[in-house]
Amino acid sequence: MFHSAGECAADCPTMSVWTVAAVLHCNFVSTRGLGPNVMATLWSRWLLTILLVIVPACFAPAPPASPSLPECSIPCGGEYNCVDIHCSWEPRPDLEIPTNYTLHWKPANEEGDVINETIFNGIIRRVHFNHGELRVWVQAKNQHGSARSQDALFHTADIMKLLPPKVSLVNHQESLEISWNPTCDDQQLSLGKCDVRYRTEGEQLWLEDQNLLHVSYTVDSPEPSTVYEFQVRCSCDKGLKSNWSAIHNIRSTETAPEGELDVWRDCGISQKIADCFVTWKKLPISQAHGLILGYEVRLSYSNRAPVLENVSTAEPKDQLACEETHCHFTSSLKDISSVSVSAYNSRGATVPSYLATPIPGKEKNEQTIHLVMNEENLTVSWDLPSQLSDNLKEYVVQYKEAGGPPGRGFDWIKVEKSQKTGIFKGRYKKCTPYQVSLFTVSNNSKVHHLSSVIGYSLQGIPSRVPSFKVTSIATTHVTLFWESIPLSKQEGFILYYQIIVESGADGQKVYNVSVTSPQQEDETFELLHLRPGHEYEVRTRAVTVAGPGANETTKFKTKDDEDFGPLVAVVPVILLLVVICVIVFLYSYCRGETKACPPVLPCFSNKVPDARNSHIFRHMKHQFNDSFGWICIPVNEPQPKISLLEVLEPKPRASKSFLKKPSDPDGLTKLVVGDGSSQVDCQGEQREEAVKEEGHGTDHRYGREEYSKMIDSDEERDREEENREECWSSSEEEQSVTGYEKHFMPTAREVQEV
Repeated sequence: MFHSAGECAADCPTMSVWTVAAVLHCNFVSTRGLGPNVMATLWSRWLLTILLVIVPACFAPAPPASPSLPECSIPCGGEYNCVDIHCSWEPRPDLEIPTNYTLHWKPANEEGDVINETIFNGIIRRVHFNHGELRVWVQAKNQHGSARSQDALFHTADIMKLLPPKVSLVNHQESLEISWNPTCDDQQLSLGKCDVRYRTEGEQLWLEDQNLLHVSYTVDSPEPSTVYEFQVRCSCDKGLKSNWSAIHNIRSTETAPEGELDVWRDCGISQKIADCFVTWKKLPISQAHGLILGYEVRLSYSNRAPVLENVSTAEPKDQLACEETHCHFTSSLKDISSVSVSAYNSRGATVPSYLATPIPGKEKNEQTIHLVMNEENLTVSWDLPSQLSDNLKEYVVQYKEAGGPPGRGFDWIKVEKSQKTGIFKGRYKKCTPYQVSLFTVSNNSKVHHLSSVIGYSLQGIPSRVPSFKVTSIATTHVTLFWESIPLSKQEGFILYYQIIVESGADGQKVYNVSVTSPQQEDETFELLHLRPGHEYEVRTRAVTVAGPGANETTKFKTKDDEDFGPLVAVVPVILLLVVICVIVFLYSYCRGETKACPPVLPCFSNKVPDARNSHIFRHMKHQFNDSFGWICIPVNEPQPKISLLEVLEPKPRASKSFLKKPSDPDGLTKLVVGDGSSQVDCQGEQREEAVKEEGHGTDHRYGREEYSKMIDSDEERDREEENREECWSSSEEEQSVTGYEKHFMPTAREVQEV
């Protein structure tokens, strides 16, 4: 049979470890001969029984912890009268259970019960003890029990404690000396031993020398201009050592600062030389050797003489700005070829530190760097090249808070060329971008930028895009434009911009536009396959790992399929311009006399020969374009009127000419034959010879043969009219029908019929 814990407890009345052992023994005896399944079930019940016994015992209320050994003394001097015994101990109370502490004592050589006690204050009054050996202890008591400390056994003469000694300090050139005056003489006692301890200001640990037999102490070769703290305690030939004296401070002597300033440049996140400022870290106390009074900044320009600026730390001017650990010169490095900075105190100055100059050229990300960043630490790592250059001096790793002013949110460290990790300690703001950059510095102080990345200690939800609009609208597509969120307001890495398009006909569509760079200025996106003449609402927002930001919304309506609105406005203007051009052309063409511009243009008349086919005009293309030969070009100044063409015959004073009479109402050209003395020869043979004679005249302007005579006067025209009538009376068969005239000119009969 299985025995419960209660049944076993009857055999083992004490519920302790023995109780558990009894339960195990009883159940082990009762399980003999049972199967394995039954055994497994019984063992699980036994373990549960054991836990029910042990766990309540572990969490049951208990008596208080024992107090520490009491320390007792008889203070002398000042407000104390060397009479009462003062004891102290470490109570070790239970915060949940109230505990009372009482101090107990009795003579060391007596047995029996406690003869005196005091509560709480730890002071044994003189009336309650006799000089000699005493046994003292502390007892703690609460509602669950009590506990007693160990006994402290001492003689009352050995626990006398005097006041701390009076201390004085002396500062020598190369050492610090401290001396003190013990108070043993006040009690007619001789001096015992003393302890001295000291440290530099700000340190936690003390350096201590014990059991000194003299009343002075010297620190050799202290750190220059460093504050030291001293404490002393002493004892007399009898009694305890006094308490430590108050802390006494003394500053060591200044010396000239040593080392060099750590100089670098703060260019924000642009890396442009016009945005750069020279900055440096303050010297540590161990190198400053005193109070730094100011800095000397030497600026060498490419186009003028060097300038030496002396800026004071006591009264900073506009040129100097200092933070907790850094200082920077407020003038830009534009047009500056080199910079050196040194720090000085009342004893001297450091060696000038020269700023390494950047290699000109476009900044490129040539090497991958990795960041591990939280609110307190920033770890930067990179891969070393397969073979280190002999010209490589060191690496420089820097970080800069985006959008921060010069010198703020900025730090750098210099790393040996064989290392590939840089670690920063600081406080990095949440949702704030930091640009981390890696540089190399060569032995000739040339700086080369390797790479830059953006890091966040903690990412958040981005802000709203600054601007969002539609730049062009068509029937089935539009172009969207929005400004990217500035880097200082992105709150995290923007994974993409989300475009949400809503329409009553098409529902909702979502597009994700990836981001190529965190510093991209603007974005565009073209929405395709839209419905003509429909209204749409479009929203855009940025998305980070923390989620999407606020929406920026715009609305638009696509154009209809047949949109003649602009055409209706343009067509009247075009027609008006055409009418004006026609009027101007006609006015310019026909403002001359009718004889200069006949009502019917020559090129439109099938009766009038085209003079361009004449061999006289074939070589005049430089003056008139063939395609515009019909245009009548009026001129303001009177020109010779080519109305009568006279052809000279081989014989003197004989000529044949063709006359075009402008005043003829029919506007036709008629043949007139005559000479200068009104003698007419209408024979075709002479006319042919006259035509052949045309080739002997030369036009000096055009290098061609010209007409021998131009007939334009009224008298000559009348004479030619008479000759023309006489020629018309002759036989038509006698007219010349050869050459150009045969092909083009009308006969006399045709002229008369008209």
